[in-house]
Amino acid sequence: MRHLIMTVAAVAAFSAAAAQAQQVVVIGHSAPLTGPQAANGKDNENGARLAIDELNQQHVTVAGKAVTFKLNSQDDQADPKVGVQVAQNLVDSGVVAVIGPYNSGVAIPASRVYNNANIPILPVASNPSLTQQGFKNIFRIGASDEQLGGTMAEFAVKTLHAKTAAIIDDRTAYGQGVAQQFEQVAKANGLKIVDHQFTNSQATDFLGILTAIKAKNPDVIFLGGYAAQGAPMAKQMRQRGLNAKLLGGDGICSADMGKVAGDAASIVYCAQGGVALDKTPEGRAFLKKYHDTFHTDTQVYAVNYYDGVKLLADAMVKAGTTTDKAKLIAQLSKEKYKGVAGTYSFDAKGDLLGAPTTVYVIRNGLPVPYEK
Repeated sequence: MRHLIMTVAAVAAFSAAAAQAQQVVVIGHSAPLTGPQAANGKDNENGARLAIDELNQQHVTVAGKAVTFKLNSQDDQADPKVGVQVAQNLVDSGVVAVIGPYNSGVAIPASRVYNNANIPILPVASNPSLTQQGFKNIFRIGASDEQLGGTMAEFAVKTLHAKTAAIIDDRTAYGQGVAQQFEQVAKANGLKIVDHQFTNSQATDFLGILTAIKAKNPDVIFLGGYAAQGAPMAKQMRQRGLNAKLLGGDGICSADMGKVAGDAASIVYCAQGGVALDKTPEGRAFLKKYHDTFHTDTQVYAVNYYDGVKLLADAMVKAGTTTDKAKLIAQLSKEKYKGVAGTYSFDAKGDLLGAPTTVYVIRNGLPVPYEK
């Protein structure tokens, strides 16, 4: 009996030591998981979960302690007020870092909550204002509006040889930001803006707007908005007999755009941050792994969220801590992490250095890199 008691005590002591050596690191995730943009939010979440599963299989250690990563994913509904509540919930729950938010309109107000708590965030939200607040905890893992909107303006002039353009924006921080950057670069390249119309991120009927634009007969229409608006807009452009091409940023550059717009998606050209995944062995491997795991195609930013989680883990290992947020922020600011979509390093504001952009067209329901 005494031997049994000693054995049980030894097992208990070993279990306690193992539990002490094992650290659980919770990473937060903020995205629209319901509503019109749910496909993108779930896509981002899937990318993060795929990375976390792989890290846990690799048995990562930080400062000699085994680490188990977990994701606390919350639905911000693409709503700024809800996004701020989600930010406070994630801070209160003790997350060490946050991947997201996805929307600029959410990321800008929520970033103040994260900054006050000194929690690093890795958003793809692209409005330039996000990283112009002077915060040191923001590390944008996607291209900014300056890069996305500018790329499409140059593409319109130099590749499509457009002379005139109309602009529609949905008045969100993202839509306004990317439309503004398109307009600035378009004018600098001699592209004449003949009309500027406005909608909202819940709209699906654009026949009135398109009737007004048709009278101006632009070569291209640039949409500052998301696929939930872009897909019905492309179909209605066909109905109204517009000959213009529909251009946009990463918000319309998704598989969802192709599925909903159908044949009308053939008039769509869009810019997305990062290299074309099907052009590299690492990218093709990621696409296969994603499809095998989730039985669906990627939308836009799954790979950036996958890379972002791996980047966080790399920074924790190098900083030697999972809990000291100041050290983690300092390490993130000097990272040069090679991910699937590119190399992640940041300027003093937290913008991605040398963020590559790729122009896509929609073919057979999916975005594919544009080739002449």
